[in-house]
Amino acid sequence: MARIAGIDLPKNKRIEIALTYIFGIGRSSARKILEDSGVNPDIKAGDLTDNDTNRLRGTIERDYKIEGALRTEISMNIKRLMDIGSYRGLRHRKRLPVRGQRTHTNARTHKGPRVAIAGKKKIRAKK
Repeated sequence: MARIAGIDLPKNKRIEIALTYIFGIGRSSARKILEDSGVNPDIKAGDLTDNDTNRLRGTIERDYKIEGALRTEISMNIKRLMDIGSYRGLRHRKRLPVRGQRTHTNARTHKGPRVAIAGKKKIRAKK
């Protein structure tokens, strides 16, 4: 089993897809990494040789910020926005959508489950 950046890559998937299991590497980045390191993208992750794994690991460590370092950078960027008091920082602080989505309806994922207001009854239309 190939282990790169602390992540065990799934054996039965093509290496191009298996690399996307690493946080910070998507499909296009995976293709670029394979091209730069000279590894065949059609090979399964379980069939990689030690030489291939080392070349992949070297390319990724040299050119990409992944996993912990990337998560730290993202969280520091959000913290910086909140500290300077920008609009995006305020939206992060209030746990609301940051990128202009509507919040009158929807936004349940970011806002969390609905909270009932005690004592408020719905008004029914009379027939």
